[in-house]
Amino acid sequence: MHVVYEQPLNERTRTLLRLETLLAQAEHHAGGRSAWDSRAAVAAINEMLQICTRTDLKSELIKELERQCAVLERMRGNPDVDSERLGETLDELRTAVRTLHGTPGKIAEGLRQNEFLLAVRQRSAIPGGTCAFDLPGFHCWLSQPPEGRHADLEDWLAAFAPLGRAIALTLRLTRESALPTREQAREGFYQEYLDSATPCRLLRVILPADLALYPEISAGRHRFTIRFMEPASEGRPQQTEREVAFRLARCML
Repeated sequence: MHVVYEQPLNERTRTLLRLETLLAQAEHHAGGRSAWDSRAAVAAINEMLQICTRTDLKSELIKELERQCAVLERMRGNPDVDSERLGETLDELRTAVRTLHGTPGKIAEGLRQNEFLLAVRQRSAIPGGTCAFDLPGFHCWLSQPPEGRHADLEDWLAAFAPLGRAIALTLRLTRESALPTREQAREGFYQEYLDSATPCRLLRVILPADLALYPEISAGRHRFTIRFMEPASEGRPQQTEREVAFRLARCML
């Protein structure tokens, strides 16, 4: 068993990873029967809406998919590349681009004006602001049978379906674009210089699940460092003094 820690190296990848996490959270809790599951699902949906409001995600995703498509197109004719698999991947990318182009307006545009979700989103900025006395309408909805809540959540999540499929595809291709290498961190510290000619988009640090350490990754334009920290429930975590064996993937696509 292993644990994978990921560090995005640009803003676009950072946004996609955040949305991937929120989509997974929303889909997981949307199927739960308790009111607490429904609360968590609504919270994740509202966080996705906040991200969608800050940027034109559809345009950003189309640019990213087209960029990946252009990179893969240059691999045609390479004898070391599986031409059949390459063709299938390019078809997936083009289909995702067409789907996004065919989606009217911005991603989840209709949900942004949903009065119910908007009321919850506005009160969520206040610590504890979604109590029953703050939002009696939300409390009433949470008190309904789970089947009704499930139907609403499925409708709301459907607005993110094109986004979810595109994110899953582009992140899968990014993650699969590099094989991890075995590395050693002396006294819990590792440093490597980046090649500016081939920008890295995502770092993946892979550790054994039973190793009680986690990486703190800091990256700039020219290099990145990894410090392996010993977790602490109290006080500040400390960098380990041990030599740490780990695997590292530098994802370029």
